[in-house]
Amino acid sequence: MASRKIVDARADAKGNIEAVRFQGNQRFTVVERAIPIVEREGCTNAHVVHPATGKPHLRTNPDGSKRNNLDEMAER
Repeated sequence: MASRKIVDARADAKGNIEAVRFQGNQRFTVVERAIPIVEREGCTNAHVVHPATGKPHLRTNPDGSKRNNLDEMAER
């Protein structure tokens, strides 16, 4: 199966990422549904973080650019 790419993000009132939009999709996918998709299909620019405490979350792959971070995508 082809790997996905996150091209946009949306944050809630507290600034937490609540949804992402995958390349080729017109609609946003809530993070709770996006995490299993990324784990199952892969993602070219993000991965799932499983902290020792707390819930899993998405994080963009480090590349030295802030422009493609989820927080920056949500501000556009």
